[in-house]
Amino acid sequence: MPEIRPERPDDAVAIARLLEACFPTDAEARLVAALRAGGRLAVSLVAEHSGDVVGHIAFSPMRAAGGVGLAPVAVAERHRRAGVGAALITLGLDRCRDAGFTWCVVLGEPAYYARFGFRPAREFGLTDAYGGGDAFQALELAPGALPRGAGLVRYASEFDDLDEA
Repeated sequence: MPEIRPERPDDAVAIARLLEACFPTDAEARLVAALRAGGRLAVSLVAEHSGDVVGHIAFSPMRAAGGVGLAPVAVAERHRRAGVGAALITLGLDRCRDAGFTWCVVLGEPAYYARFGFRPAREFGLTDAYGGGDAFQALELAPGALPRGAGLVRYASEFDDLDEA
């Protein structure tokens, strides 16, 4: 299993390359670079194997108090289905709790994220700007912390900027 550790400044190029390899466009790499430049990478972890960055996860503050958004998470093809993504998510959520975040959202595969305790955000009266439906999910990091019935919850402004690019 690769070592999971906080992102360091010299990881930025390797993270961008990983994201470009894992997604169909460079949008996620641009997003992470913008979040980093804006000081909004609340938690950013890498999985390192033999000196290479083979996984990455980013969490950025939501616009509503106490919330954090998980996006993106990526694992190099040759390291998938080995628990790297799950380890990044688990440790990332722990680090978010340690940083004082009380709830988290993700736009992703419901069957996968359910194993970490995520549930469709609509169950809490929350929606996203992307029309994610059941793929938009929420998790309480502290009991009773989710802003129930709050309607639209928004990611950091860098997500908006990405839509305009």
